[in-house]
Amino acid sequence: MADNIRYLRMQKTQLSQEKIAEAIGITRDRYSKYENGKVSLPLEVLVALSKFYHLSTDLLLTVDLRKYRLEEMVNLPDNRILLPIKTDEMGENKIEIVPFKASMGYLMSYADPDYIESLQTMSLPFLRNGKYRAFPVEGDSMPPHKDGAYIIGRYIESLNDIKIGKTYIFLTHEGITYKRLSAVQPTALEVMADNSFYKPYNILLKDLLEVWEFTSSIAVEESQQNELLLDNTTIIKMFNEIKSDLSKLTS
Repeated sequence: MADNIRYLRMQKTQLSQEKIAEAIGITRDRYSKYENGKVSLPLEVLVALSKFYHLSTDLLLTVDLRKYRLEEMVNLPDNRILLPIKTDEMGENKIEIVPFKASMGYLMSYADPDYIESLQTMSLPFLRNGKYRAFPVEGDSMPPHKDGAYIIGRYIESLNDIKIGKTYIFLTHEGITYKRLSAVQPTALEVMADNSFYKPYNILLKDLLEVWEFTSSIAVEESQQNELLLDNTTIIKMFNEIKSDLSKLTS
């Protein structure tokens, strides 16, 4: 914390300790002790510095700001974390890849910039404006995306930007799911699978951690020639047709 406020004062504002102290309503001597790490920062001063620098308290407390460029970060509106927007040597956005084996690790560490920094990355020249991340797809609920594919999502900062009918990666306390948004309720989002075998269900807003809008997908397995994809939707349709035919025969 002491390193952060000293770094911000010198690199962002280039103001004296006296000017910063005056801006947040304390004495220079008191502020100096905080910056030198001699005294723990009380809550009211932490909040004042957060407002002064327009940075979240979580950021000030948990992230070493000397490691990241502030102008390349997205400061989240709910005071949780920030997301570094990284670029490669060509200036293209680096897209972090959440591997299958680390999907639960992401759930535990999505708010840890050091963990995000450790993820492998890739770049796609047609994905530039925004913050992107690649997530693994599991199961058969969202054809034609097969188990093992990756969905690349663009980070949604506000739920006001989501649209019914579009597909999203939803991060909740229970895990990562890729579904289509079917309705927006006062306290929940109703989502559904494209495979009609699965029933729609609600994601409570209080359980929602992150939302990423579908932008593209990557298949990791080659489709086989003459491959017959007999999914649950097809099976149900066939079953209903047989049921209808039997009903006609017995009537």
